[in-house]
Order: sequence, then C-alpha cells, then structure tokens
Amino acid sequence: MKGLPSMQPTGWFQVGWSADLAVGDVIGLHYFGVELVAFRDLDGEVHVLDAHCQHLGANLTNGCVVEDGIQCPFHGWVWSGQGRNVRIPYEQRPNRGRKVRSWPVTELNESIYIWHDAAGRAPTWEVPEGLRVLGDHIHDREYFPVGPEARIRFEGIHVHPQVIAENAVDPHHFRFVHHTPVSPTVLRESSNESTWAAKVGFGRRWSEGIDIPGETINTLEIYWSGLGIAFNGEHTREGYRIINICATPVDDETSDIFSTYWIDVANGNYEQRLTAAQTALPDDIAIWDSQVYMDPPGLTASEAAGFRQLRNWARGFYPETDTAAAGPTLSDIR
Repeated sequence: MKGLPSMQPTGWFQVGWSADLAVGDVIGLHYFGVELVAFRDLDGEVHVLDAHCQHLGANLTNGCVVEDGIQCPFHGWVWSGQGRNVRIPYEQRPNRGRKVRSWPVTELNESIYIWHDAAGRAPTWEVPEGLRVLGDHIHDREYFPVGPEARIRFEGIHVHPQVIAENAVDPHHFRFVHHTPVSPTVLRESSNESTWAAKVGFGRRWSEGIDIPGETINTLEIYWSGLGIAFNGEHTREGYRIINICATPVDDETSDIFSTYWIDVANGNYEQRLTAAQTALPDDIAIWDSQVYMDPPGLTASEAAGFRQLRNWARGFYPETDTAAAGPTLSDIR
C-alpha cells in the first residue's frame, strides 16, 4: 500500500496467543522492524525482549529458559525478563552495564500484546478486556473455548493498522465486500484519546439511526483500543459472536493480522457459526492487500464526517516527528 502513515504507531499490539507459549517455551518474533524473542518463564509470566544478547550478539531465540531468565546459547549469559544481565556462568558478577530492551507485555483475551512507542514512553492506557467493553449483552454469556480453529494469523499483509480501523466508519463497504442487502446504519459513536467505540444496526429496524436502549438484535458493537486492537461484538438471529482483529506492523510495508473468535454456547452449532464468522475478514484482506492509501481521499458528503473524525483520532498515535505523515488534518478531507 502506497503513501501510508508512519508504520511506527504508539499503542498495544498483538504478537501471539497465550496458547503459543507453554512454561519454558521460547519463540522468535519480528515486529516493528525488530527481531524479538518471547518466552514464558518458570513462574508462567510472558516476557518479550529484543532478540540479541548484548555480549556478542547471539540470537536468544536459540536459547533456553532457566530459573532466573533466558540463557544465551553462545556463552550462557542469563538475561531477566526485564532485560538485565543477572548471571554470567564463568564470572562472579553479572554485567550491570549492558541491558537488552524489554517490551511491556500484557496477557489478556487469550492473547499476548506488547506496548510499542517510538519514543520509548511507558504505556499510557491498559489493554481492554474484550468481552467486557462490548456491553453486558455480550459479556453476560458463556462462550465456547478458543481452540486452534478459532485463532487465525494472516502474515505479511500489505496493510496499515489505520486502514483497518477506517472500516469502523465505512458502512457502505458491507454491501459490496460482504454482500449485505443494504449498508448498516451508525447508531452511535464515541471516542477518547485511546479508544473509538460505535454501534451499528443492520436492516430496516435501524434505518432511522435511533439507538434503542436494550435492543441489540442485528447490531454490531465496535471497540478500538488504539490502532492495534479491535473487538466486534455481534448479535445476530443465530446468536452472539465476538471477533477480535489485531494488526501489528512487521516492517515499513506489511502487517500481520491476528483474528480470534468467540461463539456463544447457548445457541450451539459451533462449527457452522464459527465458519460463518470467519468468512468476512479474508474478503477485507483481499481488498487491503492491494489497496492504495488516498491522502486525502475523495469522499461523498455522507462519508466525509466519519473518515474525518477517524483520521484525526488516529493522528494521536504517531510519533510527533511523523504527524505530517499521519494523514490529513480536519480541514483536508472533503
């Protein structure tokens, strides 16, 4: 995708699922143009570090988990989950002057997230509990366990996380990409510095754009936490389902997209409903992977307000030096 905003946005981004790492496991990752190593220590906590040992540069992905951290395969130096050297097997003291970068990690929603900030600032908000932020009608239900069939990663997609977020203000794509009879109606929207939330309704019941309290049939709750984490909670006639979509930049051109699916137990037909829930995202990806980013886009009057608001919200997640690349200002989109 050409002409993208910065691929170094601030926020929480998924790098895997909890099921990927058993106690003592080590895996290599590559995100934000950096080689990383993730491991679950012997107490069960997940850590993510830059991948290379600060002794002679060996890749810690080839190392192993020991009692006090991860051990380099080259000379046995041990690095804690905080990136400090805690032991050198052939010396009496560790090297306190060198440190491997440690990334803030949150494990929630069956997933593993890291905090990315190009300026190295600490997290300014927490990862949301997806089933809770979508409302009581979504939260107060029992869901099938999230097995491997409900976790799909699409690797190396030419898409920026912001482009995926713009789907939240693009109701008309439902008709042509997902083949709904009519475009859904936006019933409400709200945002703050870190979140964007909306409710949309499908069908004639919602055509007047009035949000009826307590009425959720044929509605979709959308919740974005920064540009990296999105939860969609849908109440259809077949039941309730939650789709978690997380796009994480790999390099300056591509992202990995993680998708996780929860299907409610009460309405059964798990395999059939899971398959139905998983059909939409590949159709979106087919568009995104060959899309050109328009800056500014050519929008109709009915579209302009939503895109204008979303892009201005997104500007808050880019490094200050890259704000010019973060998309048009409020007055630029017509």
